[in-house]
Amino acid sequence: MSSEVPSYGLWGLVILNSAIFIFFAFSFFRPQSKRDWRSFGAFSAFLVALFTEMYGFPLTIYFLSGWLQSRFPEVDWFSHDAGHLLEMVFGWQANPHFGPFHLLSMVFIGAGFVIIAVAWRALYATQREGRLATDGPYAHVRHPQYVGFVLVMVGFLLQWPTLLTLVMFPVLVWMYRRLALREETEVAARFGEEWRRYASKTPRFLPRLLSRNRPGMGAT
Repeated sequence: MSSEVPSYGLWGLVILNSAIFIFFAFSFFRPQSKRDWRSFGAFSAFLVALFTEMYGFPLTIYFLSGWLQSRFPEVDWFSHDAGHLLEMVFGWQANPHFGPFHLLSMVFIGAGFVIIAVAWRALYATQREGRLATDGPYAHVRHPQYVGFVLVMVGFLLQWPTLLTLVMFPVLVWMYRRLALREETEVAARFGEEWRRYASKTPRFLPRLLSRNRPGMGAT
């Protein structure tokens, strides 16, 4: 009898990891409105798709196996480590969990969750006081929680890119932008001139450091 642990078909790990990260995100984001639940649901679907390929069925590897095997014949593409496609393609010979793309992914994922958590605390405090959120992360961008979600997704794409999550990513970014515009319309109607002053000096998604303080970047 072989004692080798299978690389895929580990559906228990799919469920466990999906549940852990979804609960982790939920504890930070704490959706309340229907809009919050839509954005959180889309993010959760991204995570389920990711972990399904990471531990369940490697659809991307199967789809690209012919091309990958012809270009990189020395790699066992159906081993679990090979799912770290960027590490494999760029020739990282050691454990991919310590490769540059994996380490960079952890920075993005960690930063994203921190931003989501800090932004939620700032937003919750201002909502209780009935005022506009302009403190903490909101002093730098108008929608820090969406920025946090995008950073987490970028991190997972660096760590374990799949065809499905690559397709989902721009759709989710587009959806978050639409949700952000709707939120701004509602907030502008409530806070009026205070909102307009805040929006005129605070970028939508990219901090001033990244936008190089160019005129008009407040609407980014």
